[in-house]
Amino acid sequence: MTTAALLVAAGRGQRAGGGLPKQWRPLAGRRVADWTLSQFRALPEIGPIVLVLSAEDTAAWDEFAQDPRLILAAGGDDRAGSVRNGLAALEDSGADRVLIHDIARPCVSARLIRDVIAALDHSAAAAPGLAVTDALWTGAEGRVTGVQDRSGLFAAQTPQGFHFDAIRAAHAAHPGSAADDVEVVRAAGLTVTIVPGDPDNLKITTPGDFARAERILGQTMDIRLGNGYDVHRFGPGDHVTLCGVTVPHSHGLVGHSDADVGMHAVTDAIYGALAQGDIGRHFPPSDPQWKGADSAIFLRHAGDLSRQMGYRISNVDCTLVCERPKIGPHALAMAEAMAAILQIPADRISVKATTSERLGFTGREEGIAALATVALIGE
Repeated sequence: MTTAALLVAAGRGQRAGGGLPKQWRPLAGRRVADWTLSQFRALPEIGPIVLVLSAEDTAAWDEFAQDPRLILAAGGDDRAGSVRNGLAALEDSGADRVLIHDIARPCVSARLIRDVIAALDHSAAAAPGLAVTDALWTGAEGRVTGVQDRSGLFAAQTPQGFHFDAIRAAHAAHPGSAADDVEVVRAAGLTVTIVPGDPDNLKITTPGDFARAERILGQTMDIRLGNGYDVHRFGPGDHVTLCGVTVPHSHGLVGHSDADVGMHAVTDAIYGALAQGDIGRHFPPSDPQWKGADSAIFLRHAGDLSRQMGYRISNVDCTLVCERPKIGPHALAMAEAMAAILQIPADRISVKATTSERLGFTGREEGIAALATVALIGE
């Protein structure tokens, strides 16, 4: 079954302060929305992702329109209207199930997302909730006016998961606004399974929530670094392939595959960060099927493996060592080529070159060397 994600990001978030809507404010080095998006992007269980944006956020529309994985939808007059618009945008996506999540919950964990998905195997609707354990009061004018029984009370969280046809029908039949989508489906008579919530899955609402979210993200951040190094000698030919880009040259590079020395170094750096060996472990040179293979196959496998293991690629730095050909005119195209394969923004990939001052085999123009460093962040 195909599970889509619908991220509601059209609110203005005035109570959070700071001028900007809270989803676009910085948090631990990234924007709130970027943290939330990355959590869903990293999971292979998630297919299409709908991002519901306000018409006022023109810069966000321009930015996210460049992401082929995202479907953009316009926000409605209220949250329920925004969700309905997002569901309509998913109509032709082939999604069987959908997770609806507030963009202002950037600390959502992969475990919680997967728990909701698993609950949908035996229920038409599922949502995380935290049992209320504190005493509850009623109050007015700064004074306690009474005590509220907390038995059977839960604090609602997202993502809330639904079978797609059920949530579409429930919203179509619902008369107006709703606090969340659980309210909508319950009005339609559906039973909602409660999945144990996560205390860290807070919704940023007030200015103080930013500090708490930053502490949570800092505590849970799992950073891995990997290094890669590769060399290929020159041979007959009229071009070299470097980081996925064909560059005219007086010689070619010799190797079992297409000898893309830059892409090989980056691939090995990812495998290294994951403690998964090197290209040779996954694509043995003794196997004839990899003879002359496009190195994009290797890099794509490494990127897919990082997501499967719960990591996203934060940035890539690749240095090509050669006297010729000149790399500078092609560096941006190389970054864009690898970014497309790894499914990350091109501005997170650096490709640069240096010479070895005519020393060694690169200085004698006998071949090209490449070094790469990759940072992975656990989801």
